Amino acid sequence: MSYADTRTSIACSRKDYPVASSAEFFHRHPVFTHEEYAQSRDGGSRRTVDSLLRAHVQSGRIARVRRGLYVSVPPGGIAETADPYLVATKAAEDAAISHHAALQFHGRTYSMWSHVTFLTRGHARRFHFGPIEYVPVRPAAVVADLPDMGGGIETVLGAGGRVRVCTCERAMVDVLHTPALGGGWEEIWRSLEMIEFLDLNAVISYALRLDSGTTAARVGLFLEQHRERLFVEEADLERLASHAPKDARYLDTSRAPGRLVHPWNLIVPEQVLNQSWGEVA
Repeated sequence: MSYADTRTSIACSRKDYPVASSAEFFHRHPVFTHEEYAQSRDGGSRRTVDSLLRAHVQSGRIARVRRGLYVSVPPGGIAETADPYLVATKAAEDAAISHHAALQFHGRTYSMWSHVTFLTRGHARRFHFGPIEYVPVRPAAVVADLPDMGGGIETVLGAGGRVRVCTCERAMVDVLHTPALGGGWEEIWRSLEMIEFLDLNAVISYALRLDSGTTAARVGLFLEQHRERLFVEEADLERLASHAPKDARYLDTSRAPGRLVHPWNLIVPEQVLNQSWGEVA
């Protein structure tokens, strides 16, 4: 038994909390919440749980990410190298990795980012842990109260735990709906082009669920450009085109000049149309 664990047992005066149980919990939970640890203590008081956690933090066996959130530190390990997707999943009760971060989790991004966005209905605040910034994002109001915040969220095995993450289909639509969270059009286009297969019905259904003509048109534009590779049929494009804006709109709020593209009624910069990223004249 380590000095820290001995000190904790004395301070808490509780013989019914064997240290081995904590060691086993930390081994099985690389990232965990205060509540999860408390449940593992089989009804221990909050004061006891707090004392145990403080002692283990002081011993270096675990590290505090922020209030109520901890990571386990294996012998010789570094806390700040904890899997960022597990950290984000535990950052809120309903958290789900989203937007560019979800595409990055699936290995489908042109650039690697050092911040992770996650969906949550709550009022969480962004925070840093190690080199990573964690950014909470509220789901679109029209889907916020739906199951799984509109769908397209799955639980998959990550590095030592379960990660809640948006599918490629939802992440694709979300970055087109909110391009600022996708890194701009070059990053979005190049990243989405790395996706080999899409469930087109899932893409289109979720895009229409957002009830945004501009978003439907952006999704339609991308699918039209990649129709052969993604096996997009005319009926798929027609579903989206029927919800496109009735009047001309710019591709985004920057109002960059471009060409009006039908049937999407989008004014699209030539760079996006030609996918001429960073070309030197």
